[in-house]
Amino acid sequence: MSQLPDLLVAAIALVRDRRVLMVTARDREVYYMPGGKIDAGETAAEAAAREALEEVALVLDPAELDELFEVVVQAHGEPDGRLVRMRVFRAETDAAPFASAEVGSLHWVTTDETHRCPPAGAEVLTRLAAYGLID
Repeated sequence: MSQLPDLLVAAIALVRDRRVLMVTARDREVYYMPGGKIDAGETAAEAAAREALEEVALVLDPAELDELFEVVVQAHGEPDGRLVRMRVFRAETDAAPFASAEVGSLHWVTTDETHRCPPAGAEVLTRLAAYGLID
């Protein structure tokens, strides 16, 4: 049996008032971090900034994104054993995010919403809380 390659993704953590920005896709209930796959020739920070623009209309400078941590867990909706490697970057901006065409709606969440997240998102919430960034 061939091993499926890990999904390499990057996401932003925009924290305000001890809550982090998460999004839901259209007609779906699952909360996830704004982010997506890292394209060939792109750094993780560049991918995080591109996805932030595409999903929540935030213009971020990849050079100013601080990598917080990497989450490695079973990929949501993928065959058993397929892992997602999500590199999470702290985003700092006063701009107001808004949902793009790719996103259904925005949510400011705490660990109270962990049950609404796939494994990677749940792990991100746990780690952000451990860092004292969110409730």
